Amino acid sequence: MRTEPDTAEPTVGRDAELARVFRAVGPYPYPGSGSHPTSYSHPHSYAVSAEPVLMVVGDVGTGKSALLEQAVRRAEAGGARVLRAEGSESESSLAFSALHALLRPVAAETDGLPERQRAALRDAFGEGTAASVPDPMLVGVAVLNLLSGLGDQHLPGMDAHQPVLVVLDDAHWCDRASLDALSFAAGRLESEPVTMLIGARTGARLPGFDRHVPTLTLGPLDNVAANQLLDLQPRSPTGHIRSLILDQAGGNPLALVELTRTATARGTAAGSPSVGPLPLTDHLERVFAARLDGLPDSTTRALLLLAAMDSADSAIAVSVGLPRAEDAVWLPAGEVGLVVRTGGDIRFRHPLVRSAVYHAASPIARREAHLALAEMLRDAPDRRAWHLAAACPQPDAAVSSELERTAGRARRRGGHAAAALALRRASELAPRREDSARLLVEAAASAVFTGDIAWVEELAAEVRARTDDATLLASAAVQAGRLAVLTVRHSVVFARLADAAERLAPSLPAAGLDLLAGAAVVRFYSGEETQHHRIEDILRRFPAGSHRASSYTWVRAVSDPFDNREHIVARLPEWVAEAADRPERLTAVGIMAWLLDETPQAVRAFDVAFDRWESQGALPEGLGGAISWAYVERGLWERAREACARTTAVGRAVGLDHAVACAATVDAAVLAFQGDAASARTRAEEALLLIDPLESRSVAVYARRALGAAATAAGDHETAYGQLRKVFTAEGAPVHYHASYPALADLAAAAVRCDRREEAASIVERSAAALGENVSPRLRALIDRARGLLAHPEDEDAEPHFRAALADPVLEYWPFERAQTLLDLGEWLRRRRRIAAARGPLTEALEVFRRLGARPWIERAGAESRAAGLDVTEAAPDALAELSPQQRQIVRLTARGLTNREIGERLFLSPRTVGSHLYRSFPKLGVTARSQLRDLIEGSPATAAHQEQGLVRRGDPPGAGHSSGGTRAGA
Repeated sequence: MRTEPDTAEPTVGRDAELARVFRAVGPYPYPGSGSHPTSYSHPHSYAVSAEPVLMVVGDVGTGKSALLEQAVRRAEAGGARVLRAEGSESESSLAFSALHALLRPVAAETDGLPERQRAALRDAFGEGTAASVPDPMLVGVAVLNLLSGLGDQHLPGMDAHQPVLVVLDDAHWCDRASLDALSFAAGRLESEPVTMLIGARTGARLPGFDRHVPTLTLGPLDNVAANQLLDLQPRSPTGHIRSLILDQAGGNPLALVELTRTATARGTAAGSPSVGPLPLTDHLERVFAARLDGLPDSTTRALLLLAAMDSADSAIAVSVGLPRAEDAVWLPAGEVGLVVRTGGDIRFRHPLVRSAVYHAASPIARREAHLALAEMLRDAPDRRAWHLAAACPQPDAAVSSELERTAGRARRRGGHAAAALALRRASELAPRREDSARLLVEAAASAVFTGDIAWVEELAAEVRARTDDATLLASAAVQAGRLAVLTVRHSVVFARLADAAERLAPSLPAAGLDLLAGAAVVRFYSGEETQHHRIEDILRRFPAGSHRASSYTWVRAVSDPFDNREHIVARLPEWVAEAADRPERLTAVGIMAWLLDETPQAVRAFDVAFDRWESQGALPEGLGGAISWAYVERGLWERAREACARTTAVGRAVGLDHAVACAATVDAAVLAFQGDAASARTRAEEALLLIDPLESRSVAVYARRALGAAATAAGDHETAYGQLRKVFTAEGAPVHYHASYPALADLAAAAVRCDRREEAASIVERSAAALGENVSPRLRALIDRARGLLAHPEDEDAEPHFRAALADPVLEYWPFERAQTLLDLGEWLRRRRRIAAARGPLTEALEVFRRLGARPWIERAGAESRAAGLDVTEAAPDALAELSPQQRQIVRLTARGLTNREIGERLFLSPRTVGSHLYRSFPKLGVTARSQLRDLIEGSPATAAHQEQGLVRRGDPPGAGHSSGGTRAGA
């Protein structure tokens, strides 16, 4: 029997593909060869792959595993640390099973992770207390930091770090929770000595790995390579048999090898592989199944048990009574090429062999195998439950309950996909239809957190086919709607939600309001006015008592925040108090406050909600972008970017482009305000590429506003006006009923500088008339500022408008907008030679811009102040001008005393990446130690303002805001 897989032959004809894989694996140092990674005075010296992640995809038998095996051998020969795991069809329903298998060899190293990350990883593996559902992003950060830490280890006897190779084969059979965690880490390996190779079948959908990941596709071998492979076989076929094999195999390496083995073993034309137009997979399965003939009964039983178990875990194999690898029972199966021995394990030569063995057995034999496994796995309840389910030929209440308990355990570990799979199977085994439908609804609720809208809708459709119960049908619709609002299909989703809400309004008003709340979110994103009319019409169909519900008011506020604003604002404190112990409700109240321009209340609600929300869930909430925008408006720009980082990470992991686009627009706006016009444009344009501007008007408007701010920061006022003009229609109406209005003052400022005063004035007055008297103090101030800017330069009409825009003390809660008005007023006064009067507004504006780190506005206010005779010195934010946006974030957090690990956990980076950014930042800042950052950054008005505004948050280490000492960027 072979003792390892036969991987040399299938790489015939794959020279180019093998070279691509070896390039990805990287130039590893070979012990004793004198080949070392490039050494440089960086705190981390290591070799980094040009392609840190590479997917190898192909049809069954094309040689994916063979290429991965060659990569492993090369990496191990070069001294790399190799972690590898294989997906298992039967274990794809067990949360984090693939990740657990991958990281088991480095279990001891997890002790070096920060406590929260270590606890999250242990909870995910079912080894912790699981007091709360582990945050999926925290699990991802833990995996990233673990891999990064492994790359920090040195090669024995060499002054070089040990590279790490992660190999995940048959990834299409890996559980979703593992894929989510690994894809999160994979997206952040750019500066790490870690390479990840992923093998999967063509067409397999791997969340997180199926977009923007370099892919090597293995096609069929050409005729020359196919013949060369046949020539290398122990009994190379000739003549008619050779032609039949070449024709039937179609260039598939596995087919060429296995059909040759079968044909030459039989030695007759009757044994030829030509059996008609079967699909290649079916054909190969029959080839493997034929080799079962004549095997001893004991070998056949062992093979079936191995196939039913479908696990590469040798410890489990022994526990369930499988013969050990060295047992003679396996020899006959090895001789006919069904199994191979790898170390202490026995494995099928190919997944198709497992399938062939399993399906060649009778249903009774398969059932007996699963029952035997279930009996032996009493200490592994999740595996036991699935084996009991596989042995069930008909509904069984007890087994259904076992699977329901399995789903509960999976949910508590953050395995939402595994929970949904278990609940769906439980529904199939539930004898009572009402129980079956209930379990399907619960499956849909779990599937929501995977971001897979097609799956959720499929489950909701099964509920409709299973029951007429109005409550269950409503629950299924709500679950589907909960995810649908986060997609870009606004027109289709709105119609579905509105129709369902209308049907439920009279009989199940609570569920109807939940659906209508989703429709209102879609209405906000789309900005479609006909949707507003439809919502108002449906609201009239709800019973009178529904009008008192906060959800009823929420729907109205989201769909039209200017209608009955004063009444809603008056009730906000009451709703905040009612929601105090329910973070999700408090977040909803905060969103409503933001929509009403009650930003201070919104920020307070969000802060309290996050303090009390141990796990914020695996998905962004509907209108979750409101949280980031509220922080931007309040002047908490770094916190806004942290919120964007989380939304972007989650959105990309689950494929929710709309959530990613929302975060990108906020990020772009902050980058523009900070003076990084190029990065702002990149982020805004990314957002526009992810959405349909006619379907997602809110996102399009936010992106245009960010592009306008970027152009203003760059001094390109013509472009700024062009971008901001797109926020309004050709006739001057707002493109979006909420997102367009805050752009009025910026539009006016750009118009004045490119001679578009009359057009802009018409838009401003049209908007003012549309808003009427029921307008927030913030919008009223923006309109006053716009009017002051657009007043004729020869008249004195501007000053009263500027003064009105500054009159209300509450406007200090929008510091950037207020500082812009102060600057406009100061400029206006100075140019009328009212120098003494100009100095006060200019001084205050400059101070606010410095606190915020708004570099272009600092420069402009500084120039105006100097022209007014003020003594203006250079401010600390200029020290950060040479840094990238991410470097600025990291430097500010470092100055507050956070360690690299704490910064990485907050920004979803590895400590190594944080250290690398600091290493590159120190020379630009003229510092050599972390302790110097306090004087440079925290002594500046900008950082002082950040602390005053509450940027030192729950979870910061004691003494945050003070240097923790240390002299290395990599500390």
